[in-house]
Order: sequence, then structure tokens, then C-alpha cells
Amino acid sequence: MTNPTDTGARTGPAPAPVGKGLRGGSVGLLASVTLGLSSVAPAYSIAVTLGFVTLTVGDLAPAALLLGFLPVLLTAFAFRELNREMPDCGTTFVWTTRAFGPRTGWLTGGWVPLCATLIAMTALSQVGAGYLLHFLGLHALAGSSAAVTVTAILLLAAVTAIAYRGLQLAASVQYVLLGLQLLALLGFGVTAFARTGATAPSLSWLSPLAFADFGSLTEAVLLCLFIYWGWDALITANEETRDGERVSGQAAVISTVVLLGTYLFTAFAAISFAGTGADGIGLGNPDNAADVLSTLATPVLGTALAKVMQLAVCVSAVSALLTCVVGSSRSALSMSAHGALPPALARIHPRHRTPSFGTLLAGTAAACLLVLFTLVSGDFLGDAILCIGLLIACYYGTTALACVWYFRKRLQDSPRDFLLRGVLPLLGGVLMLAAFARSAYDMYDPAYGSTSFHGVGGVFLLGAGSIAAGALALLIARTRFRRFFREGRTSVAALTVTED
Repeated sequence: MTNPTDTGARTGPAPAPVGKGLRGGSVGLLASVTLGLSSVAPAYSIAVTLGFVTLTVGDLAPAALLLGFLPVLLTAFAFRELNREMPDCGTTFVWTTRAFGPRTGWLTGGWVPLCATLIAMTALSQVGAGYLLHFLGLHALAGSSAAVTVTAILLLAAVTAIAYRGLQLAASVQYVLLGLQLLALLGFGVTAFARTGATAPSLSWLSPLAFADFGSLTEAVLLCLFIYWGWDALITANEETRDGERVSGQAAVISTVVLLGTYLFTAFAAISFAGTGADGIGLGNPDNAADVLSTLATPVLGTALAKVMQLAVCVSAVSALLTCVVGSSRSALSMSAHGALPPALARIHPRHRTPSFGTLLAGTAAACLLVLFTLVSGDFLGDAILCIGLLIACYYGTTALACVWYFRKRLQDSPRDFLLRGVLPLLGGVLMLAAFARSAYDMYDPAYGSTSFHGVGGVFLLGAGSIAAGALALLIARTRFRRFFREGRTSVAALTVTED
């Protein structure tokens, strides 16, 4: 069946509202994959991560990307299987509630992902603003914290307005934004390989057995986890996706595989052209680590086309920002519709069929948090971004284990169920929680990140503090939403319709 969003055409009446009042059948497989890829911000993610990975493991950066992908893929299988069983826009909130109960569902399935997304939105808006000002040649403004913050707030307002208008418009905009990113990365890679002096890539760069020590391997893999995060945002649109219980899960797996191919291609091209030396444009030069693509764009593409790469990274951040607004508002909608958050978050716009209040709240909350972080310290904002990895590992790992526990009585029904609902999600959950424990251990060091407090790393305090704040909020929520915490495990299974 043709997807109206994928083709740009529409026949017959508009899709009817279903479930919680969202517009059912708005998007198909291609649009879902696009939303998933856009939410990861591939151009931005590889630009700001590849250099640090190379500093840690040299030309084994592709191997680290491959190993970091493994727990993400295993977790994606868990998301796919759970979505087939329970296609709800609340995703991790609903799934972990059904598996482990309302307290775990509210905290690790609802609060933690929303915190991670909100913090990511502050970072993405700031990065997008900085790149946009540089692209426009406003370098003096790009160096002004106030100007960057104002521009970031304007970007947040723009993407919030798009998300408010509906998923079809958001998906259509994402086609353009994602297409520019992928074309820019493809052009960069092909040109880098063709440049005189570029070395031939080696399969040894993919060897998982070539790492010098376990510590460097772990650090590099943890860095790589961040660049795959975000694809699960596409599943929050499952109630608006045609055949969402099947298509959304497929899109999740496809998105992660496409990301792996994109990252490996870009990493091989960058290392082949620049090498891993500590001088000049080498990827082992600490001065290049914060933004590899900006460093290499001019020598690879020339001055004129380097501006296109700069625009691609800007677009990448804005594209991910848009998907964050879409995903967080729908997660909050589900929690509200199931009685776990205030009813206002379940309000649906009568014409656009979007969570109107939740969408506006997501954009406003991100803008307020950005201003707060900026006023406290630029270093504080940087550490807030680093703590996202701890939150990612927490809720990905819990969701993977929820898959195993929920299906535990059906694992012997078939070899497929045993593998895809049992073995692979269990392995993914264990790896994610191991990454969580290792991240917490590393982040506790006051030297980790840019801030510390009484000998404890600021990144750890922000990450663990977010979870601790969630535990406190949980205590308050239990007094306000008694019915959910009493009957949540069964009530989330029921279809909830929200009136206009």
C-alpha cells in the first residue's frame, strides 16, 4: 500500500483518529526510517565522536563503532518484539510497566528517557545555533553565548511549531534534512578516498581482537553508544504509522543498520585520508577531536563545498531536535492517557491531531533548561550532555530485560521466540547494564568532564542526580496518581481514548 507521506500524494479522506486521538496511518516504513535516522543526527554525531574514539584506540575506531553497535542492535530486537505485542506511543513506559510494574515503568521507562531527551534537546539546539551562525558568516555572534542561546531558542520555537502541525509535516521536512546529511557524508567519503595520498583501508581496523587493553576498548565502546542513540524515537509514532505494530519495529532495526553503514564508511574515509597522527589534520591530534568533519572538510572538499558540510552538521542537529520534540510529547501523552501524568498532557489538537499541550511544553522546557545551563556555566552544559550516556544505558538495558521477562512463558513456543525474545534481548540488556555500571564508575572520577563537587565528578552527579530526582518525583507521583500505581500493570494494556 502506498504511503501518502512517502509519495507526497493523498487519496480519499484523511486517516481517522485512533487510540489516544492521534491521526492513524499518517506515515509508512520510509517515513518511519527517516524519523529514526534523523533523531540520531548522524552527521553531528560522527563529527563530534569519531575524534575522541580515535584518540582512545587509534585506527581501531571502526572496530569500536562495530562493537558499540552490537548492544544497540540487540536492544532494537527487544524494541521490535515488544512493539509487536504492545504498539503504544508510550513505548518503554508501557512495556516496562507491563513487565515489571508501575514504579519501574514510571521511573526507568518514562522519567529517564524524558530526562535524556530534554537534556539532548538543549545540546542539539545550541550546536545547531552555533553552526548556523558560522555558516551565515556571523562568526562574532557565534562566539557570543547570548547570541547562540537566543538563536537556539528560535530554533526550538521553529521545530516546536512544525511538530505541533503534525507528523506528516515533520516527516516531510525530515526527508530534506536527512537527505542533505547523507549526501554530504557520502560526498565527503568518496572524495576522501579519491584524494592523492589517501591510504587503502584495512580490514584490520575492524578487528575486535587488536585492542591493546580492556580499558581502552570499554571507553571507546561507551563513546560509540551515544552516536547510535535516538532511533527509538521513531517507535513513539507507532500509533500514527500504518501497520504500526509491524512497521515501527522493522524501521527500528533498519535504522540501526543504516547508521552502522554510514558511520563505518565515514570513519574509514576519514582515517584513510588523514591518518591517526597527533599532528596537523591527523585524527590523533587532540585539537581536532571536538569536530572532525569541520577539520577535514576544507582539505577534502575545498573551501566552497566545506560550507555544505558545515550546513549538513547544522541541519543534522536541527533534524534530531525536531524528532526529539515529536517523541517526547508522545511519550508524555501516553503516560498522561494511562493516568501517570496530569491530564493536560493528553490534550489532542482537534485539527492537527497532535499532543498540542505536550508539544508546546517540550519546546518550552528545553528552552528554559538551556537558559539555566548557560547561566550556570558553559562547562556545566557540556557535562550535562556527557551524562546522557548513563541515562541511555539505564533505560535501554531495562527495556531489553523487560522483553525477556514479559515473554518468559512463551520462549519455548518456537526457536524464533527463544532467540529474538529471549537470548538476544537478554544479551543486549546485560551489555547495556554493564555499560551503565562502567559509565557510573568512570563518571564518578572528578577528572571526568569539566566540573566536580567535593571530589565527585559533575557528570556523575548530573546523571545519577537525574535518576535520584526521578525517584523523588516518583514518591510524589504515587500520591497524585494512586490508581495508576495500584492498577497500572493491567490498565496500560487497555486502549485509552482521549477526548478532544
